[in-house]
Amino acid sequence: MESLGESLNGPLCVSSITSGGRRAVLLTEDGVRIEAEHRPSDGGTSGAGNPAYEGCAIVVAHGFTGALERPAIRRAAEVFAEFAGVITFSFRGHGGSGGRSTVGDLEVLDLDAAVGWARRLGYRRVVTVGFSMGGSVVLRHAARPAAAPSAGRLGGAPDAVVSVSAPARWYYRGTAPMRRLHWVVTRPTGRLVSRLGLGTRIHPREWDPVPLSPIESAALIAPTPLLIVHGDRDAYFPLDHPRSLAGAAGDAAELWIEPGFGHAENAADDALLRRVGAWLGTV
Repeated sequence: MESLGESLNGPLCVSSITSGGRRAVLLTEDGVRIEAEHRPSDGGTSGAGNPAYEGCAIVVAHGFTGALERPAIRRAAEVFAEFAGVITFSFRGHGGSGGRSTVGDLEVLDLDAAVGWARRLGYRRVVTVGFSMGGSVVLRHAARPAAAPSAGRLGGAPDAVVSVSAPARWYYRGTAPMRRLHWVVTRPTGRLVSRLGLGTRIHPREWDPVPLSPIESAALIAPTPLLIVHGDRDAYFPLDHPRSLAGAAGDAAELWIEPGFGHAENAADDALLRRVGAWLGTV
């Protein structure tokens, strides 16, 4: 194992080389160990010749019950590597990461640790792409300096943000999938089902305090470029969610309403992922 840095709390990151790239265990600001993987750009033609991709990394934040080993995240990383280096990781309580999921609250620290690792690897430009829960987390992470200017940050602010299939507000129960998700998160039986059936460990405590909402965060992101992507067949969050986020973000945001697109990374096909990768080269 190779030490890549130190923090006040001990090793910040240990890593090893695997067939898929460089794997690492990152330590978050609150001491949770997060599994992560770095995939260098494959030198493909998608980003060739565009200086915007030189020294650029894309940090991918998965949705609830996802992980860096899940096929949809593997596929997204493969497509994004056509443009830039890629960092994938598993949020706390997911995959091989420690801790328990707080469903969008403390996950901002996990993302920050991944962004920090990208910076330490030498990337000069770091952009974040989040899906569903991860989409809300990338919004909160980008807004963090304005929301809490005295808070410590390992990674610093992103250079651009893409939020895919994200909610605009917390506690939404307007669709059947979201009512089922609330049962999983709030009930002991639901959390047991999540741990045994979905491999996701959920913290039993309620938020205290309630974190800044995605729509409140979107209003604080400017002038950082922001792309909001949402499908017109999203079964979790109807179209008032992305439109509210874009309205709050103002001129900083570009909104794509995608015909036929469902929800998050599992529904995002290669063509949509390549369009997101191409957009990152224009901002």
